[in-house]
Amino acid sequence: MTAPTALAIVGVGKIARDQHLPSIARNPAFDLVAAASRNARLDGVENFTTAAEMFEAMPGIEAVALCMPPQARHAIAADALGRGKHVLLEKPPGATLSEINHLAHLAEACGVSLFATWHSRFAPGVEPARDWLAGKSIRSVRVDWMEDVRHWHPGQDWIWEPGGLGVFDPGINALSIVTRILPEPVWLTSAELSFPENRAAPIAARLRFEGGSDLTAEAIFDWRQTGPQTWDIAVETDEGKLVLSAGGATLAIDGAVVSEAPEAEYDGIYARFAELIAKRQSDVDISPLRHVADAFMLGRRQIVEPFHDHAGDGH
Repeated sequence: MTAPTALAIVGVGKIARDQHLPSIARNPAFDLVAAASRNARLDGVENFTTAAEMFEAMPGIEAVALCMPPQARHAIAADALGRGKHVLLEKPPGATLSEINHLAHLAEACGVSLFATWHSRFAPGVEPARDWLAGKSIRSVRVDWMEDVRHWHPGQDWIWEPGGLGVFDPGINALSIVTRILPEPVWLTSAELSFPENRAAPIAARLRFEGGSDLTAEAIFDWRQTGPQTWDIAVETDEGKLVLSAGGATLAIDGAVVSEAPEAEYDGIYARFAELIAKRQSDVDISPLRHVADAFMLGRRQIVEPFHDHAGDGH
């Protein structure tokens, strides 16, 4: 039996504790041996303040999951790859397309695996949706992805800084599903981005896309929704209407639910990471982030009322 991969985690915040750590614990392919975080510690493993300190002290680490904000990820990922370690990137995989391209080339040169994860692609309805849409003529796509930033990102100022993506932090989850399930590519034709007057990243966005065969698509992202949250993707085809709801957990065809299962996205991520490591392969699809970059290039900016995070900015 193959020994488990010695894994470290960098960035012990909410997403690491809520998702990564439980999934790692459930996967026998990994043995969590260390963590690096400026402000947190994990019981039962070696703890360090920086990734570089961790790598120097524990050369036996074979793989690392990077869960810090994207603006700080590239240097640590490049260092890990250069040391011969397999690297998993939380989404979005980086702050720019160019740095991810560099990491992909570096992983290949070093003979290790790089996995740019998109957790929403592992929602239970996504692959059945992809299978059902295969070979069908797509007429239109409508995405409604609206949530309450104060609930999901309390006090996290990095998401409002350049590279933090703002509302595209959740919106890119929808784009990762769309780029996975559609049988043909789409490209952005226009965008409207709403920036709070006191923030450097948008709080809402409306995107329009076109594709071959007269396909049109529209996506509405908004971080100001309170009450029930909305994560829906509707696809009109020549053979009926497909709807993925609850972030991809539920799949319905013409109003009838055909697939519904509990969320296990990060279990799927770590199963895929183990598979990639075993084969020394990489999985680096930047198409969701390319759509976001296109939105910033084409987007018409409008300034809206200031946003104050009551949990984090003292207002």
